Amino acid sequence: MKHRIKLRPVEVKDFVAAASKCEFDVDIAYNRYIVDAKSIVGVLGLDFNQTLTVSYTGYDADFEQFMKRFAVAC
Repeated sequence: MKHRIKLRPVEVKDFVAAASKCEFDVDIAYNRYIVDAKSIVGVLGLDFNQTLTVSYTGYDADFEQFMKRFAVAC
């Protein structure tokens, strides 16, 4: 599953907390940079002016609902 999102620095703590509740790996990336979405330090190192891509292979209904807050129209 992939989602394109916009994230602001003040939202990072909530985003990482939501990703950490998932039992599967969650990655967040832009261009060639890929970091573990469960790492607050890794996520804070991203460029928030860019559209980010969140990738994961599992399913969690709460995480899916949470991701809708950050969705970017394609």
